[in-house]
Order: sequence, then C-alpha cells, then structure tokens
Amino acid sequence: MATFQDTLAQWPRERRAEIAARATEAQVLAALEKESLRPEDFLVLLSPAAEPHLERMAQRAHALTLRYFGRAVNLFTPLYVSDYCTNQCRYCGFNANNHLHRRHLSVDEAEAEARVIASMGLQHILLLTGDARQISSPEYIADVARRIKPLFASVGVEVYSMTEEEYAFLVRAGVDNMTMFQETYNPDLYDWLHPAGPKRDYAFRLNAPERAARGGMRSLGLGALLGLDEFIQDAFATGLHAWWLLRTFPGVDVGLSIPRICPHEGQFDVPHALGDRQFVQYVTALRCFLPRSPITCSSRESAFMRNHLVPLGVTRVSAGVSTAVGGRATDGDEVGQFEITDHRSVEEMTAALASIGYQAVLKDWEDPAPAA
Repeated sequence: MATFQDTLAQWPRERRAEIAARATEAQVLAALEKESLRPEDFLVLLSPAAEPHLERMAQRAHALTLRYFGRAVNLFTPLYVSDYCTNQCRYCGFNANNHLHRRHLSVDEAEAEARVIASMGLQHILLLTGDARQISSPEYIADVARRIKPLFASVGVEVYSMTEEEYAFLVRAGVDNMTMFQETYNPDLYDWLHPAGPKRDYAFRLNAPERAARGGMRSLGLGALLGLDEFIQDAFATGLHAWWLLRTFPGVDVGLSIPRICPHEGQFDVPHALGDRQFVQYVTALRCFLPRSPITCSSRESAFMRNHLVPLGVTRVSAGVSTAVGGRATDGDEVGQFEITDHRSVEEMTAALASIGYQAVLKDWEDPAPAA
C-alpha cells in the first residue's frame, strides 16, 4: 500500500527549491485565478515571486474562508495530563534531560481539570501527554477519555505515535480526532533534532495520521514546527501531506496547525525564524490550496496576530490555555511545554472575535456514539 512517504519522495528538496526559485509573477497570478490548485501551484504561492502579491493572496484567502466557513471560528483548549517524557527533542520543554518538576494526573485529577474547562462553556478538548508509554499508556489515555467524554462534544489527542490498533482502541473510548506534528519533514534534520527516544523514528511518526484514519479517527490535524527548517521546505511538505490525506481518506476531515517555535525550558537557537510576512503568506497559501480544511492558530501567537489571521483563513483558535500539567483544579507549579503569548479567556476571545465580525463556536460536532 502506498504511503505519504512515497509521495513526498517524488518531491525531493532540490525539486521544491528549484520550482520555488523559478516561479514567476505570471504563475502566481494564474494560481490565484484557479478554482482548484495542484501542489505545483501551492509551491508557487509559497515562493519569493508571490511575496509582492500578498494583498491579492489575502483577498483570495478571505473570500474562500467566507465561502466555506462563513464567519464562524471554533474554540478549543488543551488539557495536559502528563509531562513525563523519554524523548530528548532539542527544541521541547519536556525534553527528558530538562530538570523539571514533572507531574502525571490521575484519572480523577484529569476529570477535575476537565470539569473546570467544561464550566467555561468549551465543548472541544485536546488531551496532551509526553512520550512515556510506561506512565501515559494508551490504556491510561483511554481511561481519561472515557471519564471526561460526557462533559464534551469532542475529545481529541495530541500524544505520541501509535499503532492502528491503538488508535482504534482510543476511538472506542470516545476519542474522535488526533493531532500529530511531524515537527520537520526533513529526515536528516529530524534525526539531529531527536537524538534519543521513541520519537526518533521519523517514518513511524510520518505515517501516524494514516494509521489513525484507518483506525477510525474522524478528524486529523497536521503541522510542522515553523522555524526548524527552511520555510518553503516544511511549509510545502505540510500542505502536501494534508492534500494527500484528503485524497486517500475522503471521509476524514484534515486540518492544519501553524505553530511557530516559542521559548521554552532549555536552550535552543531557532535556525530559520519565520517573520510575520512569511507567516501570513503561509496561511493565505494554505487557504488557497486547501479551501475546505480547518486551520488552527494556537496561543503561541499574539492576540494581535490571531485577530488578523482569522479573516485570512484561520478557523480554529485556542482559549483559556495552560501548557502545564494541572493548575486549573489541582495544585501545581509545573513549567509549561512552551511559553504562550495570547492569554485570553474564553469570554475575552469570544468578545474579540465579535468585535471583528466573527462568531465564536463552542460546539460544532456531536459524537452520536457513546464511549465504550
């Protein structure tokens, strides 16, 4: 069976770089007139030739967002249930070598945290753990999901890579979506960034969304951690990955996240910091290429940036965020996975969206099947 890795191999770095370098103004303008874009068009919109046409890209992205999403923006929040991790990712605050006060919530503690979140009115929640299977096992994650599922319309996971059988197990426990950041699609850089730990397996992580789709997840989320590799390389690979999944699993919703690397516990110099202008170019190019796919912008970005990205394609934002384990209903002084920039509450986010003419949506899905 063909995998995304096979498709990505047809787009080696040299080919991507050459197409982007040779892109012309005429190609950019032609891409903006098309109803359906091919990967080549997406690459053109990411190229330096597209930069002078950012305003036109923004207009096109805005029109497409209104067509397919209206003025609705979905709100969600993460729930970190454990920060124990066996990986040594150079860019992550949960790095096993970082001397942190670690914490793992019991199922009762996770429920207490979830009840506080539910009291905010949020109906979409994302469970997060570090990569430590002996502590945060699939069985533990399933137990938490079963316990909190009655409180929410949708429970998702952003955890370590699993097998198809394990994803199916989580689906039976009430989980309906998963997010998996590849971090970078550059295998050589990936190896250097992950010197030890189970996450070091590039291919197993790359193919995780496919296994999740086969396991029954209704929704997948993808993303590269922008700033690790050259902008065009990871930006294109992320969009290509979503495009391939949509064609391979037409019944599955495929969304994208757009995280830029943030400060965290430990030391890591960002090799390819992404400026605001290129960041906006990425969002508008994604919307033009994948007009029906949700785009998520997390609280890594400032309130100013998130407000301005909503009309350009962002359809999902977090609110009332904490990246530390516990702290809402249980005592805890843990360090978060990374520093957030936008600290707005659900009420503040709702008001901010209304002020620019958009409606905050707290619930846009109801799982008809009870958790097993």
